[in-house]
Amino acid sequence: MNDLQARPGRLETRLALSLLWASLMGLYIYNDHFSLYIPGTIANMTAGKLGPLGQVSDAMMVGVSLMLAVPALMIFLSFALPRSVSRWLNVGLGIVYTAMQAMTFFGAPPFYQVVVVLEILVTLTIVAYALRWPGETRAP
Repeated sequence: MNDLQARPGRLETRLALSLLWASLMGLYIYNDHFSLYIPGTIANMTAGKLGPLGQVSDAMMVGVSLMLAVPALMIFLSFALPRSVSRWLNVGLGIVYTAMQAMTFFGAPPFYQVVVVLEILVTLTIVAYALRWPGETRAP
């Protein structure tokens, strides 16, 4: 059985990883949307302030854009890249994004913390799926 086939009742690894990255993107979007209801958020945005990062700059916006683009691209790349590349990219990025999410937990409102915990569970699941990715089988 190769990595594009799933055992009965088990999701194929490439598909599972893609769906996990898509889930992560959904959680990001909802948390950012709900954050707009915090008093002062819109005023800070209008004043060019990006939460705890402070005054907006071109470099900051490029960095934030790249930070959000990576999970979106991983939805496709988890499926398209060769298994060995995809596996280690998922492990590495899963760990990096888990750390980034953990840094946003403390001092955040309770609703935000709930979603961050879910995001951390998703990224740790990405790492676990990638590490347990079955090896390629070779025909005799």
